[in-house]
Amino acid sequence: VQLVESGGGLAQAGGSLRLSCTASGSTFSFNATGWYRQAPGNQRELVATLTSGGGSKNYADSAKGRFTISRDNAKNTIHLQMNSLKPEDTAVYYCNAVRRIPTIATYTYWGQGTQVTVSS
Repeated sequence: VQLVESGGGLAQAGGSLRLSCTASGSTFSFNATGWYRQAPGNQRELVATLTSGGGSKNYADSAKGRFTISRDNAKNTIHLQMNSLKPEDTAVYYCNAVRRIPTIATYTYWGQGTQVTVSS
C-alpha cells in the first residue's frame, strides 16, 4: 500500500490549503484514514480521522471549525481542507491509513509527508 500526499505549500495566515492523499488500493479496504502533523521539535499529532464504516469524523481541538476531512472513494483519495490557517499550523502533514484484521493484526500505513508553511 502506498499513500501519496499532495497540496502542501506556503499560505498566509487566514488563508486556505487543501491536502490530498491518494492510496494505491481502495479506501474501502481501510478501517480508518486520517491526517497527522509534526512540527519541528514536536511529536507527531493527530489532526483529523475518518472511519470507513460509518464515516465518523474526529478532529483535534486545534482543527475543529477550521479543517474538514473528506473522502472520495471513486478516486481512492482523502482530503483535508484547511481554512483560516494560522502560523502554528506550520508542520509536515502526513496521511495515515489503518487496516484491521480482527484477532490477527493491525496494519498502519503512512505517506511521505507534505510541508505546510503558514506565514504571519
